[in-house]
Amino acid sequence: MSLEVENLRIEIGGRAVVDGASFTVPDGARVGLIGESGSGKSLTALAVLGLLPDAATATGSIRWRGREILGLPDRELAQLRGDDIGIVFQEPRTALNPIRTIGRQIGESVRIHEGVSRREALRRAVAEAERVALPDPARIVSRYPHQLSGGQRQRVAIAMALACRPRLLIADEPTTALDVTIQAGILSLLRSLVQDAGMSLVFITHDLAVLAQVATHAIVLEHGRIVEQGAVTDLLRAPSSPVTRALLRDATATLWHPEIGHDGRGTA
Repeated sequence: MSLEVENLRIEIGGRAVVDGASFTVPDGARVGLIGESGSGKSLTALAVLGLLPDAATATGSIRWRGREILGLPDRELAQLRGDDIGIVFQEPRTALNPIRTIGRQIGESVRIHEGVSRREALRRAVAEAERVALPDPARIVSRYPHQLSGGQRQRVAIAMALACRPRLLIADEPTTALDVTIQAGILSLLRSLVQDAGMSLVFITHDLAVLAQVATHAIVLEHGRIVEQGAVTDLLRAPSSPVTRALLRDATATLWHPEIGHDGRGTA
């Protein structure tokens, strides 16, 4: 088992924002955390990475490959991030450093975690840029974030997260700011990268139509509690909770959008 979360409770200012969450992510599984804004899905992921805000406290258990990681010192968590667990955030404009080249940013985690030379880090950056289907990888690594489109910046963020070949990728609403055509291409890329590498995936979203394109299992949260979980196909066919039924209603138009296709899979 890659990731095991048991009875996770996160409090901010004495109020529980995640309350008793328990779930597992087996090796190679693609799991979605889904819910409306404020449901606690992103905070759950941040707890896994040890990146909760200072005002938050977490109790319960988070085990990574059998090792308890909740409460680990920052130094040990920093080693875990990148080496074993990668993350892609929602908005690459804020995740990328505007004054560093794309190549330096992709290669930075390789230098930190693997101790390679600058030259080798740049070579790896070009290879990773090619892996995420960025155009003209050898040239694009010399550019800066503002010189790239939104979809290209998100591909850079994915390359950064995967540069050290983590076993688990956490993607926190990585397509929310993109239009539907570019979104479909990013989702297709994520799905293929995860499958080809045999990685586990935790995909966070508020959109069931998006989730259906990348995940096989879904965990539905409302006000910090898990209200339903199961195979995505089952949730689409027969949702049991009012929250999931509402998410399905919102997703119906998108699932049949001509840019996405009738089976819920991206065409890009």
